[in-house]
Amino acid sequence: MFLHLVFLLRFLTKHGIVMISNTVEEAGYMNKYFTIGKIVNTQGLRGDLRAVTYTDDISRFELLDYVLLEDANDMSLTKYQIEKVWYNKSFVVLKFKGIDSMTDAEKLKSFDIKIPEELGIKLEEDEYYIRDLFDVEVYDENNNILGKLTDVLNTGSNDVYVVSSKEKGELLLPAIKECIIKIDIENKKMLVHVMEGLEWQ
Repeated sequence: MFLHLVFLLRFLTKHGIVMISNTVEEAGYMNKYFTIGKIVNTQGLRGDLRAVTYTDDISRFELLDYVLLEDANDMSLTKYQIEKVWYNKSFVVLKFKGIDSMTDAEKLKSFDIKIPEELGIKLEEDEYYIRDLFDVEVYDENNNILGKLTDVLNTGSNDVYVVSSKEKGELLLPAIKECIIKIDIENKKMLVHVMEGLEWQ
């Protein structure tokens, strides 16, 4: 699919460590991560956790041996080994080793779910990480700047790029080849064709 946004995941050998409450450097990881979801609530009484995902395919969690959870209070990362992955409606439900009660699980609510950058699969042509698209400057075919890309919406059929301008408001651009001419991640520039019917809001 053209310009399909992905958080492609590939994981690693098993480490056998349940939790590591270290800094990034002490844990031996790179200091860049992909945020692939967020813990939003507990699920049941046995320590399961409900999460929203930022991936295009929630079944990707089944590929993982572990994830890193980030505490927003101090930005520390803790490694949790995954015992089980299942689904409840649009949520992915995770069971971590060592988290066996609702009381344990409650402590992890609102934590971001991350993986180290080096574990991402190499992107194919016309695939981009969402984080790399933010703040890209968007230009029309005449090289007039429209604004900056500030959000990506998933509509089901295709993604939609939200372009924001202080003067004009917001412009919603479908991530299809008829609209998106070129993306230059290195230079933070996107060239687009504003299709008939697309208007500033």
